[in-house]
Amino acid sequence: MSYFRTAVDEMTGYIPGEQPKPGTPITKLNTNENPYPPSPQAIEALRQLDGEWLRRYPDPFAKEFCRAVSEALNVPPDWVIVGNGSDEILNVLIRACAEGGDRKVVYPMPTYVLYQTLAAMQPAAVVEVPYPEDFSLPIKALAEAKGAITFIASPNSPSGHTVALDDLRKLAQQVSGVLVVDEAYVDFAESSALPLVSEFDNVLVLRTLSKGYSLAGLRMGFGIAQPSLLKGLFKIKDSYNIDAIATIVGAAAMRDQAYKNACAEKVKASRAQLTTDLKHLGFTVLDSQANFVLATPPTSPQTNAEQLYLALKARGILVRYFKQPGLEDKLRITIGTDEQNQTLIEALISLLK
Repeated sequence: MSYFRTAVDEMTGYIPGEQPKPGTPITKLNTNENPYPPSPQAIEALRQLDGEWLRRYPDPFAKEFCRAVSEALNVPPDWVIVGNGSDEILNVLIRACAEGGDRKVVYPMPTYVLYQTLAAMQPAAVVEVPYPEDFSLPIKALAEAKGAITFIASPNSPSGHTVALDDLRKLAQQVSGVLVVDEAYVDFAESSALPLVSEFDNVLVLRTLSKGYSLAGLRMGFGIAQPSLLKGLFKIKDSYNIDAIATIVGAAAMRDQAYKNACAEKVKASRAQLTTDLKHLGFTVLDSQANFVLATPPTSPQTNAEQLYLALKARGILVRYFKQPGLEDKLRITIGTDEQNQTLIEALISLLK
Protein backbone atom coordinates (compact mmCIF):
# COMPACT_ATOMS: atom_id res chain seq x y z
CA MET A 1 0.00 0.00 0.00
CA SER A 2 1.25 3.46 -0.88
CA TYR A 3 0.37 6.62 1.03
CA PHE A 4 1.26 8.85 -1.89
CA ARG A 5 -0.39 10.15 -5.02
CA THR A 6 0.23 8.12 -8.16
CA ALA A 7 2.27 10.96 -9.63
CA VAL A 8 4.60 10.93 -6.63
CA ASP A 9 5.04 7.14 -6.72
CA GLU A 10 5.90 7.24 -10.42
CA MET A 11 8.20 10.26 -10.49
CA THR A 12 11.97 10.39 -9.98
CA GLY A 13 13.03 12.90 -7.37
CA TYR A 14 15.59 15.61 -8.09
CA ILE A 15 19.12 14.48 -7.18
CA PRO A 16 21.27 17.39 -5.99
CA GLY A 17 25.02 17.45 -6.44
CA GLU A 18 27.13 15.86 -3.73
CA GLN A 19 27.55 18.01 -0.62
CA PRO A 20 30.42 16.91 1.63
CA LYS A 21 30.37 18.01 5.25
CA PRO A 22 31.85 21.47 5.94
CA GLY A 23 35.56 21.24 6.59
CA THR A 24 36.02 18.14 4.45
CA PRO A 25 39.27 18.49 2.44
CA ILE A 26 37.54 18.48 -0.94
CA THR A 27 38.09 20.59 -4.06
CA LYS A 28 34.42 21.16 -4.72
CA LEU A 29 33.66 22.02 -8.35
CA ASN A 30 30.30 20.28 -8.80
CA THR A 31 27.40 22.52 -7.71
CA ASN A 32 28.27 25.93 -9.20
CA GLU A 33 28.81 27.72 -5.91
CA ASN A 34 30.78 30.96 -6.02
CA PRO A 35 34.34 30.34 -4.75
CA TYR A 36 34.49 33.76 -3.07
CA PRO A 37 32.84 34.81 0.21
CA PRO A 38 29.64 36.88 0.38
CA SER A 39 29.71 40.65 0.54
CA PRO A 40 31.25 42.02 3.75
CA GLN A 41 28.13 44.17 4.03
CA ALA A 42 25.98 41.02 4.06
CA ILE A 43 28.16 39.44 6.75
CA GLU A 44 27.96 42.61 8.85
CA ALA A 45 24.16 42.69 8.49
CA LEU A 46 24.08 39.15 9.85
CA ARG A 47 26.27 40.11 12.82
CA GLN A 48 24.07 43.09 13.64
CA LEU A 49 20.81 41.11 13.54
CA ASP A 50 18.45 42.09 16.36
CA GLY A 51 16.84 39.18 18.19
CA GLU A 52 13.50 40.96 17.91
CA TRP A 53 13.51 40.10 14.21
CA LEU A 54 13.54 36.42 15.16
CA ARG A 55 10.71 36.69 17.67
CA ARG A 56 8.26 38.19 15.18
CA TYR A 57 6.90 36.84 11.91
CA PRO A 58 8.78 38.24 8.92
CA ASP A 59 7.39 40.55 6.26
CA PRO A 60 5.40 38.16 4.01
CA PHE A 61 6.52 40.03 0.88
CA ALA A 62 10.14 40.82 1.93
CA LYS A 63 9.59 44.47 1.00
CA GLU A 64 13.01 45.62 2.20
CA PHE A 65 14.63 43.17 -0.17
CA CYS A 66 12.29 44.24 -2.98
CA ARG A 67 13.43 47.84 -2.45
CA ALA A 68 17.06 46.70 -2.69
CA VAL A 69 16.28 44.91 -5.98
CA SER A 70 14.54 48.04 -7.23
CA GLU A 71 17.59 50.18 -6.47
CA ALA A 72 20.05 47.71 -8.01
CA LEU A 73 18.14 46.80 -11.18
CA ASN A 74 15.99 49.88 -11.75
CA VAL A 75 12.65 48.05 -11.63
CA PRO A 76 9.58 49.02 -9.55
CA PRO A 77 9.59 47.24 -6.16
CA ASP A 78 6.06 45.93 -6.76
CA TRP A 79 7.35 44.08 -9.84
CA VAL A 80 9.35 41.70 -7.58
CA ILE A 81 8.35 38.38 -6.02
CA VAL A 82 10.77 36.81 -3.54
CA GLY A 83 11.25 33.08 -3.01
CA ASN A 84 13.06 30.66 -0.73
CA GLY A 85 15.62 30.19 -3.49
CA SER A 86 14.59 30.67 -7.11
CA ASP A 87 13.55 26.99 -7.03
CA GLU A 88 10.58 27.94 -4.87
CA ILE A 89 9.40 30.42 -7.49
CA LEU A 90 9.71 27.70 -10.15
CA ASN A 91 7.49 25.54 -7.95
CA VAL A 92 4.97 28.35 -7.45
CA LEU A 93 4.85 29.01 -11.20
CA ILE A 94 4.09 25.39 -12.06
CA ARG A 95 1.49 25.06 -9.30
CA ALA A 96 -0.18 28.27 -10.47
CA CYS A 97 -0.10 27.73 -14.24
CA ALA A 98 0.38 24.08 -15.24
CA GLU A 99 -2.04 21.19 -14.92
CA GLY A 100 -2.75 17.80 -16.50
CA GLY A 101 -2.25 17.25 -20.20
CA ASP A 102 -3.52 20.56 -21.55
CA ARG A 103 -1.64 23.13 -19.50
CA LYS A 104 1.84 21.88 -20.40
CA VAL A 105 5.35 22.70 -19.25
CA VAL A 106 7.71 23.29 -22.20
CA TYR A 107 11.47 23.76 -22.35
CA PRO A 108 14.45 23.01 -24.61
CA MET A 109 16.83 20.18 -23.68
CA PRO A 110 19.33 19.69 -22.17
CA THR A 111 18.59 22.14 -19.36
CA TYR A 112 17.91 22.36 -15.62
CA VAL A 113 16.34 19.01 -14.70
CA LEU A 114 14.24 20.47 -11.87
CA TYR A 115 11.73 21.75 -14.46
CA GLN A 116 10.81 18.16 -15.24
CA THR A 117 10.74 17.13 -11.58
CA LEU A 118 8.37 19.94 -10.59
CA ALA A 119 6.07 19.20 -13.53
CA ALA A 120 5.93 15.53 -12.49
CA MET A 121 4.95 16.56 -8.96
CA GLN A 122 1.98 18.62 -10.17
CA PRO A 123 1.44 16.50 -12.33
CA ALA A 124 1.53 18.30 -15.66
CA ALA A 125 2.46 17.13 -19.15
CA VAL A 126 5.94 18.04 -20.35
CA VAL A 127 7.19 18.83 -23.85
CA GLU A 128 10.97 18.67 -24.19
CA VAL A 129 12.28 20.26 -27.38
CA PRO A 130 15.86 19.22 -28.27
CA TYR A 131 18.42 21.95 -28.77
CA PRO A 132 20.28 21.65 -32.08
CA GLU A 133 24.03 21.07 -31.93
CA ASP A 134 24.76 24.82 -32.08
CA PHE A 135 22.32 25.49 -29.19
CA SER A 136 20.33 27.99 -31.25
CA LEU A 137 16.87 28.50 -29.74
CA PRO A 138 14.23 26.29 -31.48
CA ILE A 139 11.64 29.09 -31.40
CA LYS A 140 9.10 27.53 -33.77
CA ALA A 141 8.98 24.15 -32.01
CA LEU A 142 8.77 25.75 -28.57
CA ALA A 143 5.92 28.04 -29.58
CA GLU A 144 4.02 25.26 -31.35
CA ALA A 145 4.12 23.18 -28.15
CA LYS A 146 1.65 25.70 -26.67
CA GLY A 147 2.91 25.51 -23.10
CA ALA A 148 1.15 27.07 -20.17
CA ILE A 149 4.73 27.77 -19.10
CA THR A 150 7.84 27.83 -21.27
CA PHE A 151 11.15 27.78 -19.41
CA ILE A 152 14.34 29.09 -20.98
CA ALA A 153 17.49 29.04 -18.86
CA SER A 154 19.91 31.72 -20.05
CA PRO A 155 22.73 31.15 -19.35
CA ASN A 156 21.71 27.53 -19.65
CA SER A 157 22.89 24.69 -17.47
CA PRO A 158 24.74 22.51 -18.25
CA SER A 159 25.80 24.07 -21.57
CA GLY A 160 26.61 27.58 -20.31
CA HIS A 161 25.29 29.28 -23.46
CA THR A 162 23.06 32.37 -23.47
CA VAL A 163 20.03 32.98 -25.67
CA ALA A 164 20.01 36.15 -27.75
CA LEU A 165 17.59 38.82 -26.58
CA ASP A 166 15.95 39.04 -30.02
CA ASP A 167 15.26 35.29 -29.97
CA LEU A 168 13.66 35.56 -26.55
CA ARG A 169 11.60 38.51 -27.77
CA LYS A 170 10.35 36.48 -30.75
CA LEU A 171 9.47 33.60 -28.45
CA ALA A 172 7.61 35.90 -26.04
CA GLN A 173 5.51 37.13 -28.95
CA GLN A 174 4.61 33.59 -30.02
CA VAL A 175 4.10 31.54 -26.83
CA SER A 176 0.54 31.05 -25.65
CA GLY A 177 1.38 31.12 -21.92
CA VAL A 178 4.02 32.45 -19.56
CA LEU A 179 7.65 32.72 -20.67
CA VAL A 180 10.08 32.30 -17.78
CA VAL A 181 13.69 33.30 -18.45
CA ASP A 182 15.75 31.65 -15.73
CA GLU A 183 18.81 33.84 -15.20
CA ALA A 184 20.41 32.03 -12.28
CA TYR A 185 23.86 32.57 -13.83
CA VAL A 186 23.34 36.02 -15.34
CA ASP A 187 25.93 37.69 -13.09
CA PHE A 188 28.65 35.94 -15.12
CA ALA A 189 27.09 36.76 -18.51
CA GLU A 190 27.27 39.71 -20.89
CA SER A 191 23.53 40.21 -21.43
CA SER A 192 20.13 39.85 -19.73
CA ALA A 193 16.49 39.44 -20.73
CA LEU A 194 15.33 41.97 -18.15
CA PRO A 195 14.19 44.52 -20.80
CA LEU A 196 11.50 42.05 -21.92
CA VAL A 197 9.62 42.37 -18.64
CA SER A 198 8.47 45.90 -19.46
CA GLU A 199 7.58 44.87 -23.03
CA PHE A 200 5.47 41.77 -22.26
CA ASP A 201 2.99 41.00 -19.49
CA ASN A 202 3.63 37.25 -19.89
CA VAL A 203 7.40 37.33 -19.21
CA LEU A 204 9.02 36.65 -15.84
CA VAL A 205 12.78 36.92 -15.35
CA LEU A 206 14.10 34.75 -12.54
CA ARG A 207 17.23 35.50 -10.49
CA THR A 208 19.02 33.97 -7.49
CA LEU A 209 21.49 35.07 -4.84
CA SER A 210 23.07 31.60 -4.77
CA LYS A 211 25.58 32.15 -7.58
CA GLY A 212 26.77 35.71 -8.17
CA TYR A 213 26.19 36.81 -4.57
CA SER A 214 27.80 33.75 -2.91
CA LEU A 215 24.69 33.07 -0.82
CA ALA A 216 23.70 29.53 -1.80
CA GLY A 217 23.29 28.68 1.89
CA LEU A 218 20.84 31.55 2.44
CA ARG A 219 18.23 30.22 -0.04
CA MET A 220 16.95 33.37 -1.66
CA GLY A 221 15.81 34.12 -5.17
CA PHE A 222 13.43 36.50 -6.87
CA GLY A 223 11.35 36.97 -9.98
CA ILE A 224 10.63 40.17 -11.88
CA ALA A 225 7.39 40.56 -13.82
CA GLN A 226 4.50 42.94 -14.27
CA PRO A 227 2.10 43.07 -11.29
CA SER A 228 -0.72 41.50 -13.30
CA LEU A 229 1.35 38.30 -13.57
CA LEU A 230 2.65 38.39 -10.00
CA LYS A 231 -0.88 38.73 -8.63
CA GLY A 232 -1.68 35.08 -9.33
CA LEU A 233 1.68 33.89 -7.97
CA PHE A 234 1.18 35.70 -4.66
CA LYS A 235 -1.95 33.59 -4.15
CA ILE A 236 0.13 30.41 -4.28
CA LYS A 237 3.30 31.23 -2.36
CA ASP A 238 3.55 30.35 1.34
CA SER A 239 2.49 33.17 3.66
CA TYR A 240 5.90 33.66 5.29
CA ASN A 241 8.20 32.03 2.79
CA ILE A 242 11.17 34.36 3.37
CA ASP A 243 12.61 34.53 6.88
CA ALA A 244 13.79 37.74 8.49
CA ILE A 245 17.48 36.77 8.31
CA ALA A 246 17.33 36.16 4.56
CA THR A 247 15.50 39.43 3.96
CA ILE A 248 18.06 41.51 5.88
CA VAL A 249 21.20 39.74 4.63
CA GLY A 250 19.89 39.47 1.07
CA ALA A 251 19.08 43.17 0.93
CA ALA A 252 22.59 44.05 2.12
CA ALA A 253 24.15 41.81 -0.52
CA MET A 254 21.93 43.23 -3.26
CA ARG A 255 22.99 46.76 -2.34
CA ASP A 256 26.69 45.86 -2.66
CA GLN A 257 26.76 45.51 -6.44
CA ALA A 258 30.38 46.64 -6.64
CA TYR A 259 31.57 43.67 -4.58
CA LYS A 260 29.41 41.18 -6.48
CA ASN A 261 30.63 42.50 -9.81
CA ALA A 262 34.28 42.35 -8.72
CA CYS A 263 33.92 38.69 -7.72
CA ALA A 264 32.11 37.92 -10.98
CA GLU A 265 35.00 39.43 -12.96
CA LYS A 266 37.46 37.17 -11.14
CA VAL A 267 35.29 34.15 -11.95
CA LYS A 268 35.12 35.15 -15.62
CA ALA A 269 38.90 35.54 -15.83
CA SER A 270 39.37 32.12 -14.21
CA ARG A 271 36.78 30.64 -16.57
CA ALA A 272 38.79 31.82 -19.58
CA GLN A 273 42.02 30.36 -18.17
CA LEU A 274 40.43 27.03 -17.23
CA THR A 275 38.90 26.76 -20.70
CA THR A 276 42.33 27.29 -22.27
CA ASP A 277 43.97 24.76 -19.96
CA LEU A 278 41.32 22.11 -20.65
CA LYS A 279 41.65 22.60 -24.39
CA HIS A 280 45.41 22.11 -24.11
CA LEU A 281 44.65 18.71 -22.56
CA GLY A 282 42.51 17.76 -25.55
CA PHE A 283 39.09 18.59 -24.07
CA THR A 284 36.34 20.11 -26.19
CA VAL A 285 34.88 22.99 -24.17
CA LEU A 286 31.72 24.89 -25.02
CA ASP A 287 31.87 28.68 -24.74
CA SER A 288 30.28 29.54 -21.40
CA GLN A 289 28.75 32.65 -19.89
CA ALA A 290 28.10 30.97 -16.56
CA ASN A 291 30.35 30.06 -13.62
CA PHE A 292 31.00 26.60 -15.04
CA VAL A 293 32.08 24.95 -18.27
CA LEU A 294 30.79 21.85 -20.04
CA ALA A 295 33.79 19.85 -21.21
CA THR A 296 34.15 16.69 -23.29
CA PRO A 297 37.34 14.74 -22.49
CA PRO A 298 39.55 13.48 -25.31
CA THR A 299 38.41 10.16 -26.75
CA SER A 300 40.26 7.20 -25.26
CA PRO A 301 39.37 3.51 -24.79
CA GLN A 302 40.81 3.71 -21.26
CA THR A 303 39.28 7.00 -20.11
CA ASN A 304 35.75 8.33 -20.53
CA ALA A 305 33.83 11.10 -18.73
CA GLU A 306 32.35 8.83 -16.07
CA GLN A 307 35.71 7.23 -15.33
CA LEU A 308 37.33 10.65 -15.03
CA TYR A 309 34.56 11.81 -12.68
CA LEU A 310 35.11 8.79 -10.43
CA ALA A 311 38.91 9.07 -10.56
CA LEU A 312 38.78 12.76 -9.66
CA LYS A 313 36.39 12.00 -6.80
CA ALA A 314 38.86 9.42 -5.49
CA ARG A 315 41.45 12.21 -5.43
CA GLY A 316 39.15 14.55 -3.49
CA ILE A 317 37.97 16.62 -6.48
CA LEU A 318 34.24 16.79 -7.19
CA VAL A 319 32.88 17.70 -10.62
CA ARG A 320 29.38 16.97 -11.99
CA TYR A 321 28.62 14.01 -14.23
CA PHE A 322 25.17 13.55 -15.78
CA LYS A 323 24.42 10.01 -16.90
CA GLN A 324 21.78 10.99 -19.43
CA PRO A 325 21.53 11.11 -23.24
CA GLY A 326 23.67 13.82 -24.80
CA LEU A 327 25.68 14.39 -21.63
CA GLU A 328 27.17 10.98 -20.81
CA ASP A 329 30.47 11.91 -22.47
CA LYS A 330 30.80 15.29 -20.72
CA LEU A 331 31.72 16.82 -17.37
CA ARG A 332 30.31 20.03 -15.94
CA ILE A 333 33.04 21.81 -14.01
CA THR A 334 32.36 24.73 -11.67
CA ILE A 335 34.85 27.59 -11.84
CA GLY A 336 36.81 27.64 -8.60
CA THR A 337 39.63 29.84 -7.44
CA ASP A 338 42.75 29.77 -9.61
CA GLU A 339 44.35 27.46 -7.04
CA GLN A 340 41.39 25.04 -7.14
CA ASN A 341 41.35 25.08 -10.92
CA GLN A 342 45.08 24.33 -11.01
CA THR A 343 44.56 21.39 -8.64
CA LEU A 344 42.00 20.03 -11.10
CA ILE A 345 44.28 20.51 -14.11
CA GLU A 346 47.20 18.78 -12.41
CA ALA A 347 44.97 15.82 -11.50
CA LEU A 348 43.69 15.60 -15.08
CA ILE A 349 47.23 15.67 -16.48
CA SER A 350 48.10 12.72 -14.26
CA LEU A 351 44.93 10.79 -15.07
CA LEU A 352 45.11 11.33 -18.83
CA LYS A 353 48.66 9.98 -18.96
